This record gives sequence, structure tokens and C-alpha cells, in this order.
Amino acid sequence: MIGLMVPLLLYIGNQSFGVSSSFRHLCSATIPAGLDYFDYNWKNHKWNIWLVAGMIIGGFLGGYVFGNPEPIRLAAHTRQQLSALGIHDFSGLIPGDLFNWSNLLTIKGFIVMVVGGFLVGFGARYAGGCTSGHAITGMAAFQKASFISVVGFFVGGLIVTYFLLPVIIN
Repeated sequence: MIGLMVPLLLYIGNQSFGVSSSFRHLCSATIPAGLDYFDYNWKNHKWNIWLVAGMIIGGFLGGYVFGNPEPIRLAAHTRQQLSALGIHDFSGLIPGDLFNWSNLLTIKGFIVMVVGGFLVGFGARYAGGCTSGHAITGMAAFQKASFISVVGFFVGGLIVTYFLLPVIIN
């Protein structure tokens, strides 16, 4: 469906497809007037809000209603490396050792979930879009900024995965 969405959006003249822009539209619909950044006709972008709502509903249906009876399959080497970092629960889609409510109140959990989430959101807005928007439609439209952003996303992800995350988790 994503492969069909990109040419359709380019054909109708809309070069914006991603999740982070829907947050701006949602804020524009709910925040009182007076902030220039949110002062535009958000109703022209309702489809983007419905797209994200569909992702959330689909994720809920896939995870809780239909469910996957099998745990995520990880390579033995990956399990070994994660075990060395203290992650041993591989029963769900995300490591329960890191992502749980009680862990949110620890320094490690707060850094990973709250600070990390803030940095992802800030980075998406600072880069002019999120990973999906830049990698899917931006690169399909040969936008230079999207190519630069995607390279930055990958380099940042590698740095965090191999250098920063082991320090935070241990």
C-alpha cells in the first residue's frame, strides 16, 4: 500500500507523507489560535490524521486482538549481545526488560523512553519530517534534504546502537 501511496501523492501534488506532520495537524486543530506555526487550514490535511489513526488501530488489532502466538525471532548472536547488556526477556515485540511501566521510574528507563522519545520528536521536526516521510516520499521525489536526512538517521542510529545504548543500559 505504501508503494501505491507515493505515486498517488506525487500525482495529486502532495509531497508530504509521514507521521510527524500529522502531529502538527492535530495540534493545529486543537490548540487555540495565536501561534503562527499552527495557524493554517489543517482540514486540508485530515487524511494524514486518519492515516495515523489507522496505523494505531491496526497496531492494536495486530498486537492485542489477533496477536502473534510466537515470540520475536532473533539471531543467536543478537540474543547473546542483548543478554550481555542485561536484556533477557524476548517474549514480546519489544524487550520487556527495558520497556515497562516500572522501568519508566528509573534513570535508565527515563532516559531511554522519555528523553529518547523527546529527541526523536524534536529531530523529526528539526529535520522537516520523520524517517518515513523522508525515506518514502522525500527520496521518491529526489529531494536533496531527504537524502541528507536519511543518511543522518542511519548514522545517528548506528552511533546510538553501538556506542550510546550500551553505556545507557549498563
